[in-house]
Amino acid sequence: MARTFRVVVWLAVIGAVGYGAYATRDRWLGPAEKLLGYQNAAAPGDQAQGGRRGGQGQGGGRRSMSQFSGPVPVLAADATTADVPVYINGVGSVKALNTVTVRAQVSGRIVAINFVEGQDIKKGDVIARIDDSVYKAQLDQAIAKKAQDEALLAGAQRDLVRYQLMVKSASGTQQQVDTQTSLVAQYTAQVQVDVAAIESAQATLDYTTIRAAFDGRTGIRNVDVGNLVSSSDATGIVTLSQIKPISVLFSIPQQQLARINAASAAGTLAVQAMGNDGETVVDNGSLGVVDNQIDPTTGTVKLKANFPNDKLALWPGAFVNARLLVETLKGVTVIPSGAVQRGPNGTFVYIIGQDQSVAMKSVKVRQQDDTLAVIADGVAPGDKVVTTGFARLQNGSKVQISTNPDQASPAAPSTDSNAQPVAENDPQNGGAGTANASERPHRRHNGQGGQGGQGGAGSHNGHPGQDGQPAAAGTEGADKSGGSASNNSSATPTQQQ
Repeated sequence: MARTFRVVVWLAVIGAVGYGAYATRDRWLGPAEKLLGYQNAAAPGDQAQGGRRGGQGQGGGRRSMSQFSGPVPVLAADATTADVPVYINGVGSVKALNTVTVRAQVSGRIVAINFVEGQDIKKGDVIARIDDSVYKAQLDQAIAKKAQDEALLAGAQRDLVRYQLMVKSASGTQQQVDTQTSLVAQYTAQVQVDVAAIESAQATLDYTTIRAAFDGRTGIRNVDVGNLVSSSDATGIVTLSQIKPISVLFSIPQQQLARINAASAAGTLAVQAMGNDGETVVDNGSLGVVDNQIDPTTGTVKLKANFPNDKLALWPGAFVNARLLVETLKGVTVIPSGAVQRGPNGTFVYIIGQDQSVAMKSVKVRQQDDTLAVIADGVAPGDKVVTTGFARLQNGSKVQISTNPDQASPAAPSTDSNAQPVAENDPQNGGAGTANASERPHRRHNGQGGQGGQGGAGSHNGHPGQDGQPAAAGTEGADKSGGSASNNSSATPTQQQ
């Protein structure tokens, strides 16, 4: 018995809560719809029955639909003929054309630093000097040793001449001549060794003056005057990088390799380094080399492009987007990318006829980027296509071509003093109507039916619209609760290569 009583009490509570929510629905439905941006554009089939359904609000009838009866405002553009470049995009990094860590080739103490950090220097310019006193002494020693050996060689050659004369006069032996000949050859070889020693000492002495191997820019200095340096130092003295010209290493999918090789056979391919926005061209260069193998882990192949970098817009180590020009399509039909729509049956566009009505036309897109779409079939040059305002379009819809983007795009709903959405063209709320006013379901106030939608003007007493005639767009078909704007944004086109 007690259990049955609890069930009855709970059912009564649930019923009371439901009735309260239904009775006060107008208090919370409006703010909720405004917060959620609720919109409900009328279906085309409902427009013909707007007058009959417009006044069904008496005694808890259904809400009417504010519908649009006039021409749909849209933005349009003409299909044109143009030459369209075909690019292959890749992501890579900037690399100096030449980079070297300047190190000492001999050990010693730094006595002079002849550059400023970040300075542009030329090939052969002095970077630093090492104390050369020890190496000058070694050179002098090698020169003295050569002089000594040359004197010995001269004496041995004179003795050889004498021994040869003694053999002719039978006062000497041939053995003496042979021994002296060997001694002369020995001294000759020693002099040659001395010459090599002198050249080595001279080269070592030259290494005490450190020079730039190529034109480039110095980095941060790693040593100061007075530091001891040697060839085994890992950090070196400074890093020298050649940034004018400069190179960019980037990768592309392996599927594009055959296309690039075919285009390269006709000549050097142009490459553009793009800015962070993907639109600004930072520098123009040319393709240098295609790597001789594909990375099996990523399925990409590396390419190297060279850029003059006169404005120093490219810097070693920076990430950069590169696009490679492989082809230029001559005299093709192009339309704005926003005009291409996608549906269950493929891509299509809305073409505006002479009578200002639109026709849905299937198209074949050859190539598309963020701005232009190349049409292979379906659109001819001179055709006018819709670019903005697709939400209320269907085959045969009448349109009004506008030059103001705001008229073809959704407008924000206005509100009354109670934070309720107000119809744009509701004279009782002072709304300034536009041809792009959105449609949404309306609510009853105090048991009164909403005004008629696009099919007819509803009365405050919930009766049907007058004579069942369609109400004027923007002036009839909006009740006191008003409607919010619809969203006419089109789908973002995908890029096709």
